[in-house]
Amino acid sequence: MTVPTGRRERKKAATRQKIADTALRLFLERGYEAVGIREVAAEADVAVTTVFSHFASKEALVFEQDEDFEQRLVRAVTDRAPHEPLIPALRQEIHALVRHCTGDDAAPVWRMIVASPALLEYEESMRLRHAESLAAAIAADLDLPSTTTSCRTVARFVIDAYTLARETAEPQAAVDEIFRMIEAAWAAGRPAQGTTGHGARG
Repeated sequence: MTVPTGRRERKKAATRQKIADTALRLFLERGYEAVGIREVAAEADVAVTTVFSHFASKEALVFEQDEDFEQRLVRAVTDRAPHEPLIPALRQEIHALVRHCTGDDAAPVWRMIVASPALLEYEESMRLRHAESLAAAIAADLDLPSTTTSCRTVARFVIDAYTLARETAEPQAAVDEIFRMIEAAWAAGRPAQGTTGHGARG
């Protein structure tokens, strides 16, 4: 009997989440460097190959919502309502991401990340990738080449806003402060739109 696609995908997602939750628990209990992939697999009751089928590296286990965050940023551009300005839509999404990552339960995870050169390096590469994806979405929205400097610049600013705000005593206030500067920079340097862009949506 063929397993329905929906059920199969739900099972895969559940397995992935179980692996990520197990890994994070072990990392926080024993230290990131002290735990290997084999230990994660054994504790999660899966094969090592199963771990790697869901996560490309040990570092990726810590950032298991990486792809989800990236897609949320892109959708903030692509799924916003007609005539909704770009920068406020991105500010709203960054507010949501900052709330998610500054709760009390997130503090031990960030302390672990800051203490690990490997995790910091992975986070930096992840941020750059998110910025490139966001820049491509902004450029496509305006019918511009994905390499347009202003689109790549504002995308980097948005990603950095998330990181900077997360490190402050008042993250939500910091998001608003940073986005006032981003909005001013975008207004000053926003490129001319192509012939098929979304017009007033910028």
